[in-house]
Amino acid sequence: MEDWIGYKDEILGRIGELAKLSPDTVRGYQTLSGAGAKTGHLDGKTRELIALAVAATTRCDGCITVHSKAALDEGATREEIAEALGVAVALNAGAALVYSGRILDAVDSHAGGEPSR
Repeated sequence: MEDWIGYKDEILGRIGELAKLSPDTVRGYQTLSGAGAKTGHLDGKTRELIALAVAATTRCDGCITVHSKAALDEGATREEIAEALGVAVALNAGAALVYSGRILDAVDSHAGGEPSR
């Protein structure tokens, strides 16, 4: 099992180093990251559940550790997190299905034939 707490601390430390070298980059990220909370259309728990689904889709370990803690802090249950992750799994499968059709189209084009539709 990963040491997610230690990893989170390490990631945040590295981001702090980057902030010293390029403060506007980190400030810009923080602005983007906090923009959704300012609208008030979604509550914090919902935003964190979405963040976890996206973290799974983008395979971002830093996002996983930061947003796992944040989701729990916002009151998300293990069951709610699992359901959000189920959405991520379904969308990844759906994307692969859609892109499979695109690949068949490319194969047909490269083979010199008309796409079979």
